[in-house]
Amino acid sequence: MTRDRLRQWAALDTTSGVLLLIAAAIAVVWANSPWRESYSSLLHTEIGPEALNLHLSLAHWASDGLLAIFFFVVGVELKHEFVAGSLRDVKLAGVPIAAAVGGMVTPALCYVVVVAAGDPEGLRGWAIPTATDIAFALAVLAIFGRGLPLPLRTFLLTLAVVDDLLGIVVIATFYTDEIDFVMLGGAIAVVAVFAVLVRRSWQLWPLLIPVGLVAWGLMHASGVHATVAGVLLGFAVPAVAIRGEKIPRTERLDEAVRPYSAAIALPVFAFAAAGVTVIGGEGSIVQPVSIGIVLGLVAGKLVGVLGSTWLMTRFTPLRLPDAIGIRDLLPIGMLTGVGFTVALLIAELSFEGGSDDHAAAAKAAILAGSLVSAVLAAVLLRWDAHQARDADMNRDNIPDVNRDVIGG
Repeated sequence: MTRDRLRQWAALDTTSGVLLLIAAAIAVVWANSPWRESYSSLLHTEIGPEALNLHLSLAHWASDGLLAIFFFVVGVELKHEFVAGSLRDVKLAGVPIAAAVGGMVTPALCYVVVVAAGDPEGLRGWAIPTATDIAFALAVLAIFGRGLPLPLRTFLLTLAVVDDLLGIVVIATFYTDEIDFVMLGGAIAVVAVFAVLVRRSWQLWPLLIPVGLVAWGLMHASGVHATVAGVLLGFAVPAVAIRGEKIPRTERLDEAVRPYSAAIALPVFAFAAAGVTVIGGEGSIVQPVSIGIVLGLVAGKLVGVLGSTWLMTRFTPLRLPDAIGIRDLLPIGMLTGVGFTVALLIAELSFEGGSDDHAAAAKAAILAGSLVSAVLAAVLLRWDAHQARDADMNRDNIPDVNRDVIGG
């Protein structure tokens, strides 16, 4: 396989999802094997320069370091969608944006209702079931959604991108204890330098990597979660073609970085975060925290997405995109319950330095809830693909003209 084909393969939705699944499975098996201590010892191995306060464990490097690459891709994608993509037109983006908000609020409420009565200390994890894993959700849609309208993928992508944006705001707002404003100001200043460089001649691109690393290091030192630096750097990339180029630099950098994010950063983070010990563990994983997370992911996400969509299309002029009906959003609502990557990150931040029982229960619940949501979504996608379709699925009194399908 040539280098270009390898990069294209690594950037596919299906490839990313499969690699995530394999990495998580290896972690779970290893963490529940007789060699579980070696797994824990590996993740707690510390490397990095102490002089820069970067002598961190491998688990920490995975969540703060490698995951910043993923959030850079998210930032680039967000910038492109806001400037030139599906989020540019409020009329088209209104419904999936509302669905994303409903799909975050309802799971959080489900979690709070369950946990408040049985384990108030576990309320710190209220944001865990609000996250949607873009890579996994798109992978399931690509595999099982063949034959369904292509705008369904755009709807899910828009919803998931907004979900990630809100998740980033939650991480930056609620999971930052102390802020060193000098370091934070330095990080923002370096991001500004990155913004200038990324608009200059493409021959200067090698400078982007060290400047980005400095911005990440300063953000880490500020106390704000270092992945936020990745998002800000992504937002700094121009989303319109400049200097006579044919494609925007958001697309160019997305193509350059996404294979590394999908094939390295996300699977390594999944390996480091998903290894919860269920067999032979000291505490019980069945507790209010785990019940609240599963309920939020499996039921809360579905109710939030469908409920918000129904309200928007019933009481406002906004409508679903061409060729999509409310029926199609049943599997999409289930897909948003695949939390995984960002949910695991929020679980680590929620119970960092706290109860190991809470952390283990939360991670086990994320894996279980995401698996249930993915399986149910796959079944519903195949069911939906075999149903007859109307000429006006989105009920806007205009016959559907978009006939493109997933996998077509």
